[in-house]
This record gives sequence, structure tokens and C-alpha cells, in this order.
Amino acid sequence: MAGSALFRNRYWVLRHGKSIPNERGIIVNGTLEEYALAPEGIDQARLAGELLCSELKENNIPIEDVQIYYSPFSRTTNTAKTVASVLNVPFEIPQCKAMEELRERFFGPELELQSHDKYPEIWALDEKDPFLGPEGGESVSDVSSRLAAALEIMEAECQGCAVVIVSHGDPLQILQTVVHAAKQHSGSGGESLSVRIEQVRVSSTLSQHRKFALLTGELRKIA
Repeated sequence: MAGSALFRNRYWVLRHGKSIPNERGIIVNGTLEEYALAPEGIDQARLAGELLCSELKENNIPIEDVQIYYSPFSRTTNTAKTVASVLNVPFEIPQCKAMEELRERFFGPELELQSHDKYPEIWALDEKDPFLGPEGGESVSDVSSRLAAALEIMEAECQGCAVVIVSHGDPLQILQTVVHAAKQHSGSGGESLSVRIEQVRVSSTLSQHRKFALLTGELRKIA
């Protein structure tokens, strides 16, 4: 099994299920249990696992070829663990692995624990200049850099696998933006993945990340 010509694997992204912070309408980072999945989010994660199972069967991909990488935050860990349970995959290395590079975007200390109503302001700033982040926080470019590093690790660790990336809204839409652009980029054809991604990490591309938004618990194949 192989992915696109650019990748050694096939890739799915999964945004975590609805979390307690989602229900409270707050921006938050962290691993505390109070930031875990809400009951509805657990159901969403289970449904995502069932959908993934169906897609694996349709593509004749054996469960032993599945690799799950997830953000270490509580809501993403809960989601990954639920999906692994549906697939009957042991929630431990080597098939499931927490990866710090997949953590939520840090929007800065002033926005931590603030209302979700702040998101449109952040995204307007992203569209204007994706290399400039909120005060004390990560820009779109910052996030794209660590996600590109995460992809490099996955490509080095896996070959011919079905890789599921469990992360958060902003990181996953930024990841999809650079992957889509890298696949469309008309280079010489001999560039490495890291070189191809670096070539497309430009303002006109990164500023459009909202086009790849995901709902909570949404699974999407990207490569």
C-alpha cells in the first residue's frame, strides 16, 4: 500500500470530538481531565473510528498497517484512544504514539481561557499576515513548521501505512493547506517532502487555511 507519489503512506486527519472546553466556549490548551471530551465528543470519536474502519476495509488495508499519531492534550488523547478501541488496536507504541508537534495552536497568554468569540479576530489576522501571530502566540507559519516536522517523522517511521493524525482545529486545517499545496506544486519532481512543503509555505497559501476547516470529530483523508 502506498499514498500519493509525494508520500510513503496514506494519511487521514481527525479533529478531536467535542470537548468540555468546546461546550464551555473557551480557548484552552492542556492535558487536564477537565479539558477532556464531553459525552457527545466520545460518541463523535466512536463514529469516526467506525468510519475509518469502513474506509480501511474498502481499501483492503489491514489493521496492523494502521498507525495513530495524536496530540498529547486530553481531548485528543481521549479521541485517539476511542478510535483505537473501535479498531481493536492496542493503545500503546508502536501503533499509537503521542506527538508534541500535533498539539493545539497556542494563541497567546492573553487569549487563554477566553471566549471562542475571539477566533474570528485571529483568523482575520491570519488572512492578512500568516507570518504574524496573536500577541505571544503562534502564527500560521509557526504551526505549519512544526506540522511539517511531524510529517517528516511519520514518513521516516512508517512506510506503506495508513496514518491517522488526531489533532485540533487550527493545526489540522493548516496541515491540510500545506499538504494540498505541496501535492499541487509543479516542481522538478525530485524534491523531498520537506523541500516541497517549504516551497509552498508562502503568504498566499497559508492565509487560506480556513478553507480546510473541520467539524469536531470529523475524519478526512488527505493523502
